[in-house]
Amino acid sequence: MKVYLGAESIISPSGNAEECFDKIKEGIVGVKNYAGRGFNKESFCLSSFEHHNFSFTQLLKDVILQSVKCFDEKVLTSDKTLLIISSTKGDLSKGYAQALTAPATAIQKDLQLKHFPLIISNACASGVMAINAAAHLLQKKKYEHIIVAGIDLISDFILYGFQSLYALSNEASKPFDKDRKGINLGEGAAAIVVSTQSSAFKNECYRWLGGCTAGDANHISGPSRTGEGLYRSVIATLKESGLTNSDIDFVSAHGTATLFNDEMEAIAMNRLNMQHIPLNSFKGFFGHTLGAAGIIETAMCIQSMKKNVLLRSVGYDDCGTSVPLHIIEKNTPEKINTVLKTASGFGGCNASLIIQKNS
Repeated sequence: MKVYLGAESIISPSGNAEECFDKIKEGIVGVKNYAGRGFNKESFCLSSFEHHNFSFTQLLKDVILQSVKCFDEKVLTSDKTLLIISSTKGDLSKGYAQALTAPATAIQKDLQLKHFPLIISNACASGVMAINAAAHLLQKKKYEHIIVAGIDLISDFILYGFQSLYALSNEASKPFDKDRKGINLGEGAAAIVVSTQSSAFKNECYRWLGGCTAGDANHISGPSRTGEGLYRSVIATLKESGLTNSDIDFVSAHGTATLFNDEMEAIAMNRLNMQHIPLNSFKGFFGHTLGAAGIIETAMCIQSMKKNVLLRSVGYDDCGTSVPLHIIEKNTPEKINTVLKTASGFGGCNASLIIQKNS
């Protein structure tokens, strides 16, 4: 069964999908320094909403409705439609026990959904895993349409947690660069519709060809030093897609700008013999949006495919990994047919998916 995706929507501090694409092309950085945000009033670079007062649930609702406007809007309340929510922490203002379920309950009621949303919260691989879960459910004929929405907002709990791991940077992050100092946290929301019906999309849609998750159980917060989980995930995704590494035009990497993550990804890409394929990280622009990252970055992959432009990896200047990668250093017009998106997270979870133009 063919699976399609599109109707992508982003709400971020830097704007919607089209606005973010243009800002990256223009060399604008989406993060800024915030004084006094650390546990001991340290300064960190973040991508944060400054002039909005929406709630977690309202932001989630808004991004879903924006996405559905580009699809057949009648499907929202259909018995054949499911909503999947990807978030690492949910709405912590509801308390830890209800942080994920409370927004899902409110969204089901507000949007009159027939089914309670499926919640996927598996660290920073959640977004890519959610898209893959949607596609696999459609292939099992459980539903006809699935809306996948990712969201996370920065809280003291999240910021202090990453600070305790010495993972945050007080400068704009530089994924894969020799001078990288760590993560810039980001916040935002994104949604993508995944469907078995290409005719339901009002604009272009794309094929989802395959996707897989693989765990290496290396460490509670540190990635495998050999890239084992990511390597296995991509091998399985290529197999499911019926493709080889030579079919991939562009890789959207996880690229957090931490010492160990970027090194792990470089090793995995070399083990996959994909080190020559143009690769970027969108986190130098958006920051790390956690449970929203996989969906925001997949939406940006679609923007690149629509416009046939390889977007530069924001923050990158010089190679900072022990093995080489083909990092995109400047915006390059290029026909992009097939894209590999990867994600990794705490606990050794790794996920990948492949999307292709719908010819």
